[in-house]
Amino acid sequence: MKIQTIIANKKAHTISAHDTVPHLVERLNSFKVGALVVSADGKAIDGIVSERDVVRAMPGKFDLLEDLHVRDIMTVNVFTCTPDATVAEIMAMMTTQRIRHIPVVDSEGNLLSMISIGDIVKHHVNEISVENQALKEYVSSAH
Repeated sequence: MKIQTIIANKKAHTISAHDTVPHLVERLNSFKVGALVVSADGKAIDGIVSERDVVRAMPGKFDLLEDLHVRDIMTVNVFTCTPDATVAEIMAMMTTQRIRHIPVVDSEGNLLSMISIGDIVKHHVNEISVENQALKEYVSSAH
Protein backbone atom coordinates (compact mmCIF):
# COMPACT_ATOMS: atom_id res chain seq x y z
CA MET A 1 0.00 0.00 0.00
CA LYS A 2 1.19 3.51 -0.82
CA ILE A 3 1.55 6.07 1.93
CA GLN A 4 -0.53 8.66 0.09
CA THR A 5 -3.58 7.10 1.74
CA ILE A 6 -2.03 7.44 5.20
CA ILE A 7 -1.02 11.08 4.77
CA ALA A 8 -4.32 12.28 3.34
CA ASN A 9 -5.23 15.50 5.19
CA LYS A 10 -2.07 15.27 7.33
CA LYS A 11 0.17 18.31 7.15
CA ALA A 12 3.75 18.77 8.25
CA HIS A 13 4.46 21.45 10.80
CA THR A 14 7.50 23.61 10.19
CA ILE A 15 9.85 25.86 12.12
CA SER A 16 12.56 28.32 11.11
CA ALA A 17 16.24 27.52 11.63
CA HIS A 18 16.51 30.89 13.42
CA ASP A 19 13.94 29.99 16.10
CA THR A 20 15.19 29.17 19.58
CA VAL A 21 15.18 25.71 21.13
CA PRO A 22 12.65 26.80 23.80
CA HIS A 23 10.32 27.92 20.98
CA LEU A 24 10.90 24.57 19.27
CA VAL A 25 9.93 22.72 22.44
CA GLU A 26 6.75 24.84 22.73
CA ARG A 27 5.78 24.02 19.12
CA LEU A 28 6.47 20.29 19.51
CA ASN A 29 4.26 20.32 22.58
CA SER A 30 1.46 22.44 21.12
CA PHE A 31 1.26 20.37 17.92
CA LYS A 32 1.71 17.13 19.89
CA VAL A 33 4.35 15.89 17.42
CA GLY A 34 7.84 14.48 17.77
CA ALA A 35 9.51 16.39 14.94
CA LEU A 36 9.21 19.52 12.83
CA VAL A 37 10.51 20.20 9.35
CA VAL A 38 12.93 23.12 9.29
CA SER A 39 11.89 25.41 6.46
CA ALA A 40 12.06 29.13 5.74
CA ASP A 41 9.07 29.08 3.37
CA GLY A 42 7.08 25.96 4.31
CA LYS A 43 8.04 24.21 1.08
CA ALA A 44 11.83 23.84 0.79
CA ILE A 45 13.33 21.52 3.40
CA ASP A 46 16.35 22.96 5.21
CA GLY A 47 16.43 20.20 7.81
CA ILE A 48 14.44 18.31 10.40
CA VAL A 49 14.49 18.65 14.18
CA SER A 50 13.08 16.25 16.72
CA GLU A 51 12.66 15.68 20.43
CA ARG A 52 15.68 13.42 20.19
CA ASP A 53 17.77 16.34 18.86
CA VAL A 54 16.78 18.44 21.87
CA VAL A 55 17.77 15.67 24.28
CA ARG A 56 21.11 15.15 22.50
CA ALA A 57 21.85 18.88 22.79
CA MET A 58 21.36 18.92 26.55
CA PRO A 59 24.44 17.18 28.03
CA GLY A 60 26.84 19.86 29.20
CA LYS A 61 24.67 22.61 27.70
CA PHE A 62 21.59 22.55 29.89
CA ASP A 63 22.22 26.14 31.03
CA LEU A 64 22.69 27.23 27.40
CA LEU A 65 19.46 25.78 25.94
CA GLU A 66 17.84 29.22 26.07
CA ASP A 67 20.54 30.51 23.71
CA LEU A 68 20.54 27.58 21.26
CA HIS A 69 18.74 27.84 17.95
CA VAL A 70 17.12 25.20 15.79
CA ARG A 71 20.01 25.51 13.32
CA ASP A 72 22.39 24.43 16.12
CA ILE A 73 20.71 21.06 16.69
CA MET A 74 18.81 20.19 13.49
CA THR A 75 19.65 17.37 11.11
CA VAL A 76 20.46 18.70 7.64
CA ASN A 77 20.72 15.41 5.73
CA VAL A 78 17.01 14.64 5.58
CA PHE A 79 15.61 11.39 4.23
CA THR A 80 12.40 12.06 2.29
CA CYS A 81 9.88 10.07 0.29
CA THR A 82 7.11 10.71 -2.21
CA PRO A 83 3.43 9.85 -1.76
CA ASP A 84 4.01 6.85 -4.06
CA ALA A 85 6.33 5.18 -1.55
CA THR A 86 4.97 1.99 -0.07
CA VAL A 87 4.49 1.30 3.62
CA ALA A 88 7.10 -1.48 3.33
CA GLU A 89 9.63 0.95 1.82
CA ILE A 90 9.04 3.48 4.60
CA MET A 91 9.33 0.78 7.28
CA ALA A 92 12.63 -0.35 5.76
CA MET A 93 13.98 3.22 5.55
CA MET A 94 13.02 3.99 9.14
CA THR A 95 14.62 0.77 10.36
CA THR A 96 17.81 1.07 8.32
CA GLN A 97 18.36 4.77 9.00
CA ARG A 98 17.10 4.59 12.60
CA ILE A 99 14.70 7.50 12.09
CA ARG A 100 11.12 8.04 13.19
CA HIS A 101 9.92 10.84 10.90
CA ILE A 102 10.13 11.21 7.12
CA PRO A 103 8.96 14.31 5.25
CA VAL A 104 6.84 13.54 2.20
CA VAL A 105 7.70 15.65 -0.86
CA ASP A 106 6.36 16.18 -4.36
CA SER A 107 8.38 15.59 -7.54
CA GLU A 108 10.07 19.02 -7.15
CA GLY A 109 11.08 18.30 -3.56
CA ASN A 110 8.45 20.58 -2.01
CA LEU A 111 7.09 19.58 1.38
CA LEU A 112 3.65 17.93 1.34
CA SER A 113 3.34 16.10 4.63
CA MET A 114 5.20 14.06 7.24
CA ILE A 115 4.95 10.36 8.00
CA SER A 116 5.91 9.09 11.44
CA ILE A 117 6.66 5.69 12.88
CA GLY A 118 3.37 6.04 14.78
CA ASP A 119 1.47 6.43 11.50
CA ILE A 120 3.19 3.34 10.11
CA VAL A 121 2.56 1.23 13.21
CA LYS A 122 -1.11 2.28 13.36
CA HIS A 123 -1.55 1.36 9.70
CA HIS A 124 0.25 -1.96 10.13
CA VAL A 125 -1.85 -2.91 13.18
CA ASN A 126 -5.05 -2.05 11.28
CA GLU A 127 -3.90 -4.15 8.32
CA ILE A 128 -3.15 -7.14 10.57
CA SER A 129 -6.50 -6.73 12.32
CA VAL A 130 -8.41 -6.76 9.02
CA GLU A 131 -6.43 -9.78 7.82
CA ASN A 132 -7.05 -11.57 11.12
CA GLN A 133 -10.80 -10.92 10.89
CA ALA A 134 -10.88 -12.16 7.28
CA LEU A 135 -9.08 -15.37 8.27
CA LYS A 136 -11.48 -15.95 11.17
CA GLU A 137 -14.46 -15.52 8.85
CA TYR A 138 -12.89 -17.86 6.31
CA VAL A 139 -12.21 -20.56 8.91
CA SER A 140 -15.68 -20.27 10.48
CA SER A 141 -17.38 -20.47 7.08
CA ALA A 142 -15.54 -23.71 6.26
CA HIS A 143 -17.46 -25.62 8.95
